[in-house]
Amino acid sequence: MIQPTSTLFVPHGAPTFALRPGAAGAAMAAAAAALPLPRAIVVISAHWNTAVPTVGFAERPETIHDFWGFPDELYRLRYPATGCREASREVVAALEAAGLPVATDAGRGLDHGAWVPLRLMFPEADVPVIPLSIQSRGGPAQAYALGRALAPLAGRGFLVIASGNLTHNLGDYQLAARSNGQTPAYVRQFADWLAERLQARDLAALLDYRQQAPGAGQAHPSDEHLLPLFVALGAAGDTARAERFHAGIDDYVIAMDAYKFTTREGVQP
Repeated sequence: MIQPTSTLFVPHGAPTFALRPGAAGAAMAAAAAALPLPRAIVVISAHWNTAVPTVGFAERPETIHDFWGFPDELYRLRYPATGCREASREVVAALEAAGLPVATDAGRGLDHGAWVPLRLMFPEADVPVIPLSIQSRGGPAQAYALGRALAPLAGRGFLVIASGNLTHNLGDYQLAARSNGQTPAYVRQFADWLAERLQARDLAALLDYRQQAPGAGQAHPSDEHLLPLFVALGAAGDTARAERFHAGIDDYVIAMDAYKFTTREGVQP
């Protein structure tokens, strides 16, 4: 009998999430602790965006501080990840088997969309990490196809962790921070719509979220921070059960909802 396998979509919030993880960080750490220790982690971050899917091959991926104007303490943080060339080659092979174009990058490190959640979830850095890029021009359908290509890896001990945010509008954040700090209604409305459609496994509506979801244009002026959700969903397979294991809002406008997608027992991803 095939055992259940899981993929994760987690928030990375603002860079200061690394310093103040709060309830979302605690929920992410608990979710990781409840899973079997993976052989390797494939991490998909909204902040690595390329023309074609690109797999990292660095033996010791550096901690990239890809942000400016934050406290000095944040720039001193490091995540001492290791890579695994054998695992990276398996990711490349999975993408090629699905008919996707694929490139490799021997020097790519971990941007804050990758290392911030990994540092919270796997603080010992004892699992090899393979970064994989998104392709924002491909939209949700391409991101879902990227995830589907990764699905066979779950049976070989890989854990897919996709990192983004359910809402991401920096303009609205700046406005809220300068004014009375009110959370716009669309933030929770959009996140709850996604939760309902994920529970219903309504893939058609999810892929068409820009036309169907309330406040979609405000929640995501561009797609890149939501695309990792579709990768995690695709990697779990068509029959996956969605579990929202954290819901919350940070910094006025960032929905910090986190999901585990579990393939039903006895069903191939």
